[in-house]
Amino acid sequence: MGKLLIVGTVAIDEIETPFGKTGKVLGGAATFIGLAASQFDVESGIVSIVGDDLPDAYLETLKSKNIDLTGVEIVEGGKTFYWKGKYHNDLNSRDTLITDLNTLADFRPKVPEHFNDSDVVMLGNLHPSVQLSVIQQMKTRPKLIVLDTMNFWMDNALTELKEVIQHIDVITINDEEARQLTEEYSLVKAAEAIQKMGPKYVVIKKGEHGALLFHKEQIFFAPALPLEEVFDPTGAGDTFAGGFTGYLAATNDLSFENMKNAVIHGSNLASFCVERFGTERMENLRRHEVDKRLHEFKALTQFDIELK
Repeated sequence: MGKLLIVGTVAIDEIETPFGKTGKVLGGAATFIGLAASQFDVESGIVSIVGDDLPDAYLETLKSKNIDLTGVEIVEGGKTFYWKGKYHNDLNSRDTLITDLNTLADFRPKVPEHFNDSDVVMLGNLHPSVQLSVIQQMKTRPKLIVLDTMNFWMDNALTELKEVIQHIDVITINDEEARQLTEEYSLVKAAEAIQKMGPKYVVIKKGEHGALLFHKEQIFFAPALPLEEVFDPTGAGDTFAGGFTGYLAATNDLSFENMKNAVIHGSNLASFCVERFGTERMENLRRHEVDKRLHEFKALTQFDIELK
């Protein structure tokens, strides 16, 4: 069994889409990553910080998926990171209405001793200096370090971001962010430029249009599965990351060919995430549903052709 360390937010979200409103629900990057990774035979643990206002039921949800919460600091009298957002009709754009960092503003991650030899480290979207501090705490260098980031850090902490990028193996960003980071419009050229910064692999997410995996001269594309119903895109990218890293930690195969499979598994799980509000779908997802949809992915992409 592989060991996966997840560093990121456990949060309280409040979401509004054209299909309804949630009120306050469990959210956060580490939450979605952990729930997705729990679909695989992997020992996973979360490093995060919350206030004592976080309902016990939320933590029990994560524990019920065999996610180790030793690294989750609970601040007495503190408030948990809170995000409120409203999605537009196309669900591809949203307005952030409220962001309260609360305890996250002073987050100093502490990696539990029994996870500082993890095989795979998934660094969720946080300040680059926080991400780097986690890498520096690892007793042995993980077999794979994966980093997620966003345009906010490119605008406000570019120097620190470029520093942590030098120490990772895989970066996951969306197409807009890849272009901003490299000032290259072509995603192929952008991926080449990012690889020169340090990562061996670049995953560029394109939302409902799938994901691209780059390694040296090799490129792989995974489509997004066409869905009848999409209720809430919140956490889809983190769910992708959880599927990607969970599969790699479980299989202990870091070849490009197996990373292709990891991208498909990540895309597959992300397709479930968007079908309900918040974490609801991921909390109740069953293995037979995952396997059935994997077959749908295979049918969507597989074809025979005669080449002369």
